[in-house]
Amino acid sequence: MLLLSKDDIKKGLVSLYAWEYDNKSIRKTYSFNAYTDGIKFVNEIAEIAEKNNHHPDLYIGWRKVTVAFTSHDLGGVTTKCVDLAISVENLFRSGNDS
Repeated sequence: MLLLSKDDIKKGLVSLYAWEYDNKSIRKTYSFNAYTDGIKFVNEIAEIAEKNNHHPDLYIGWRKVTVAFTSHDLGGVTTKCVDLAISVENLFRSGNDS
């Protein structure tokens, strides 16, 4: 697993709505109708993270969850970070199609 350049990170984020590169991580804040919806989302992210052995930093607020991916070992963003951001984005979209 190698660190991505800033240009590669920008290319990776093109398909990810509202994801941002900030201080060696990529992040997005999601909004929910209820606090418990955010908690369910966090639990689903935890399952994805465990399966992939790549764990985001998660910040839980009132009806908001911020997800931040970085490689703690390498100190920056890798392809795995972008791939899992795509997985999280797909998870959110699938739960909010109604």
